[in-house]
Amino acid sequence: MSVSKTSAASVWQLAHARRTKLIATLGPKHNESNALSQLIDAGAEIFRLNMSHANHDFVRQVTPKLRSLASNRGQEIALLLDTQGPAIRTGTIGKPRQLAVGDELILSIDPQASAPAIPVNYPDLVRDLSPGQKLLVDNGVIHLQVLKKDSTSLLCRVLTAGTLGDRRHINLPGIRVNLPAITEKDAADLLVGLEAGIDWVALSFVRDPDDVTALRDFLDQHNGRDVKIIAKIEDQLAVKNILGIISAADAIMVARGDLGVECPYEELPIIQRRILKQCITAMKPVIVATHMLESMISNPLPTRAEITDVANAVFEGADAIMLSGETATGQYPRACLEVLDRVARRIERSGSIGYERDIHTEGEADGIVSSGVHLANELGAQGILLFTRTGRMARVAAALRHPETMARLSALGAIPGGQPPENFGSFAARENDRYARLVREAGIRAE
Repeated sequence: MSVSKTSAASVWQLAHARRTKLIATLGPKHNESNALSQLIDAGAEIFRLNMSHANHDFVRQVTPKLRSLASNRGQEIALLLDTQGPAIRTGTIGKPRQLAVGDELILSIDPQASAPAIPVNYPDLVRDLSPGQKLLVDNGVIHLQVLKKDSTSLLCRVLTAGTLGDRRHINLPGIRVNLPAITEKDAADLLVGLEAGIDWVALSFVRDPDDVTALRDFLDQHNGRDVKIIAKIEDQLAVKNILGIISAADAIMVARGDLGVECPYEELPIIQRRILKQCITAMKPVIVATHMLESMISNPLPTRAEITDVANAVFEGADAIMLSGETATGQYPRACLEVLDRVARRIERSGSIGYERDIHTEGEADGIVSSGVHLANELGAQGILLFTRTGRMARVAAALRHPETMARLSALGAIPGGQPPENFGSFAARENDRYARLVREAGIRAE
């Protein structure tokens, strides 16, 4: 929010804001302004362009509409481009094949392979797998075990039954595949996104910090230095290298779809909780994504288990919660966002697990911010007024998410154009007096 446009009403809204941000994935129906307006009005603050499905024309058309609609409402939004990433898939096989437990299946790296072999688009599949190892097909529905291999194919046994169709995704748990972090398609998508003014890039299938560095180098080379990077944690290698990835990235997304396929499902809640704690301690934003309200794709109300899942993400300190199919293709996108909004607000009032207690601030400025947040908590203050040249102090304050105040802790102003005045001290003193007046006009108790 621009300092010059701040009013008593906007100060009141910010002081009563929801801390947990809501991310809505856009779909084909969102080319219409009415559909976009519903998402904004229902509380979405970040809008995801899923490049596994969206095309360049859609990106070019929808982004200016979003910016215009949000501006007309006096709201700030962010655009998030989610790369498709390197994907291993089966080829086109025509008629779907029914696979029973015990059946044998041939996977071939020969693009011209014909039945009964199934072509796969990953040239190093045979090299990377050995007899006895397992691979997962169609988001983990079909489990295969390698029996033997030759120079171009794997003979596998079916461990779980399923129907195999065209272009089904293949997971190789625990194996570092020989694929680039940024594919040719990703590069083309990123260039279009940069032209459209994206704020964030979510990098799919991050394996280690080098993948994040590769994306940052690409952005720097294409005038995207200010675009922030979200590393998506989707496989066992990413979990193993999580501390380095957190350090390299600007934010982390716990992408539970592929992660739940790659890891034993009973481990997923433990992994999620551990990653959230590590991100909070490192003062890096963290997003929980996938299957938040899956049943609401076709039903108007969530299940009790889904409500509890959303609540747990907020309890654990997630900075944002993401909806995928619920808003992209679902029948009740607005209702889904309203559910997240209601649950998040209620849980924020009740407290958190307290991972922020493990944060260790560095330097005098961080210490001052930490003391200020703790004091605000003790006083029961409704907000914190903070001026910052670089944004770091605001990030530190946000990371120290104390349960009694964080539901209302907001950055109440921003420097116009991102450029601080030469005499920052005089500017801060002047704005402090102005905000004190606005706070009184808004009926907020000032300490």
